[in-house]
Parts: sequence; C-alpha cells; structure tokens
Amino acid sequence: MKIDVLLGLQWGDEGKGKVVDVLTPHYDIVARFQGGPNAGHTLEFQGHHYVLRSIPSGIFQHNQINVIGNGVVLDPVLFMEEAKDLEKSGIDIKRILKISKKAHLILPTHRLLDAANEKLKGSGKIGTTGKGIGPTYTDKVSRNGLRVGDIFHDFKLKYEAAKERHISLLKALGENPEISELEAKWFDGIEYLKQFDLIDSEFFINKAIGDGKKVLCEGAQGSMLDVDFGSYPFVTSSNTVCAGACTGLGVAPNKIGDVYGIFKAYCTRVGSGPFPTELFDETGSTIRQIGHEYGAVTGRERRCGWIDLVALRYAIMLSGVTKLIMMKSDVLDGFDTIKACDAYEIGGEVVRDFPYTVTDDLKPIYTEIKGWKTDMTKFTDEAQFPKEFNDYIAYLEEKLGVPITIVSVGPDREQTIIRK
Repeated sequence: MKIDVLLGLQWGDEGKGKVVDVLTPHYDIVARFQGGPNAGHTLEFQGHHYVLRSIPSGIFQHNQINVIGNGVVLDPVLFMEEAKDLEKSGIDIKRILKISKKAHLILPTHRLLDAANEKLKGSGKIGTTGKGIGPTYTDKVSRNGLRVGDIFHDFKLKYEAAKERHISLLKALGENPEISELEAKWFDGIEYLKQFDLIDSEFFINKAIGDGKKVLCEGAQGSMLDVDFGSYPFVTSSNTVCAGACTGLGVAPNKIGDVYGIFKAYCTRVGSGPFPTELFDETGSTIRQIGHEYGAVTGRERRCGWIDLVALRYAIMLSGVTKLIMMKSDVLDGFDTIKACDAYEIGGEVVRDFPYTVTDDLKPIYTEIKGWKTDMTKFTDEAQFPKEFNDYIAYLEEKLGVPITIVSVGPDREQTIIRK
C-alpha cells in the first residue's frame, strides 16, 4: 500500500482543508506533515464554518485517525483552544487524534522573537503571521528545540534553558520581555497535551502502510512558499512540496502514491513577496470580494490575480503531481473574459520556466479565454458544465500536462464535483 499526498500548488490558501474533508472517507488515516498554526484550513458543511490551524482536516469525518506528524510545529495554547472547540462540537478528539513525540513545540518566547525579528526588518518585512513558527524551525535546525516527547524527560530544565537563551536574544534586539502571563497559559496547554496519545509517528505510519491502511498526507501553506524552492526569502520555514511528506512523517519516497495538487482558478497571495500576475485594478478587487479573499488566520486582505501557469508547472514538477484539483472556479462565473499567464517576458525575452528571482522588469504574457457567464454553484455533475468552462479546463490540462480530477464550485462540502 502506498500513501497519497495532498498539497497546495500556489502561495497558500488554495482550499486544502475542504478537499481533505471531502477525500477523508476514502482513507483510514489523515496526517499533517509540516507547518504550524499559520495554516488556516477552512471547512464548511451543514451550515457551519470551521477553521483548522494545527489539527488535520480529516477530523470531522467518519472517525478516521488523524496524526500531527514530526514535521509540524505545535503551539500548546493555540492547540488547546482549537481542540477544545472541536470537543464542544461533539468530536471525541482525544480518541481519534495522535501527536508525534518528535513534533517541535512553539514556546511563548518564540512568538516574541518572531515579532521582534519582523520589526527589525522594517520595510523589508516578510509578512509573517507572528505565530512563532520561523523561530521554532530555526531552533529545530540549530539543534536547540524542544519537542513534544521532551515533556516526559527533564522538561522544566530544558524549557528554562531555551527560555533564557531566547530572552538574551530579545534583549539584544532591544526588547524587554514580560512572559509570566504567556507562560502560565503555555503550561496549561502542556498539561492538556499530556491527555493525548503521543506517539512515535514514523513507526505508526509505516506500520499502517504495512497493514494495508490507506493514508492521506495533508500539507499546509503552498508550494511557492517552500523554504527551498519558493519565492525566497518571502517563504515559510518548512518544505511544503511533496518531499516534505517524507521527512515530516518518516515515510520513504518509494511509498508515495498519488500526489494531489490543489490550485485556485485564479491566484492569491497573503503578505509580502513577488506575485507576477497580481492585479491592482477593479478586476483584482472584484475577485477578492466575490471569493472572500481574506486570511482565515490573520484576516488580512489577500492579493489577487489571474492564474499563473508558469508557477503552476514549476510546482507540479517539484512534487510529481498526478492529479489536479481546481478550487473556486465559481468566483469567475460572472467574467466575460478569463486570463491565464502562460509565460513571462523578462528583459525582452519570453521565459516559460519560473526564474531564480522575480525582478521588476518581469511582465506576464496572457492568453485570453472566453468566460462561461453561468452560475455553477448549484451544479452537481460535470455534465452540467457549460462549453466555455470545459474549454477552460481543457486549456489548463493541455498547458499543465496533468488531468483535473476534481472541481469545486462553492465553499460547501457538497459543492465538489468529481470528474470521470
């Protein structure tokens, strides 16, 4: 048995949470493999609206096991708040959620360091969510981090050493931190965390594979925010491409089966950084309003633009995507003309590969496609798609070289059409 991987192909906010929720009935286990509470996976069903930050999006379905993998960084306070909200919804979360002992903990001082570092950058700030994720991954790589499993091994001693090191760094940055209140809540979160099944997730996942269980690996953020291959330095602090599932869960590359790549019918980005197809006109504002393009975690306005096939091809290549899933196609229902960027012009040359860096002289080269001018939000079958929409799908499949197997026509779980 091989595991399947689901990840975003743009700059995040593609709709991964909804798709994981829809696919979960076909799997026994759903596992998050990287990121932290900077994720904002939104799900809507039965008139309710949920946003998941650290907990896998399979949590609402048919009692499948959900796993927070070793590649995730976990804030005990935010996790406790999120988990208790789910408990109020009637979910037996302590039974169906397992947490890797090797996942790293976000300390109160990590959040303060995040804010101080961003402040230091001034106008060159990255646009971090301020959740302490970057400093936590920094400690992980520099071998100074605290892990979930440390809770049971000289924890107080390890915590105090990490805290003192962080306070020294904060003072060097001109800060005078007061963390007693933050610390009290954090230790409440640690006690709550102890109530869960804390596991060696690499053994758990590999045993499940050996037993013939079906596993879906859920990514966070988007491929263009990958720390190695994204629009550096305006990226997240982890590997968001398919390879991140291997290191973030302890799974060998030859165990990967299908790779689902999710993208919007247009493109968005939150925070700073290059965005070749960004629209600064009324069209961009219209897409933002119709698509409700505001960050699920931060509430920030998302920058909006036409679909970027150069960046999409790059992301598909990096992860070996086998099946594409197009989200929010309904947002474009009212447009007379849809545009798609198939190449860039840089220094007078036509470029079809994503460049090392996006410079000011880059100009997107667009193909215009006739809009479908049809409200598709009530559609339940691909046979209902208008010709113009089918033409748009065919154009994308030709340019991307991968079939589009699922199309979303609205935010609800039911507004999902599986193509045959």
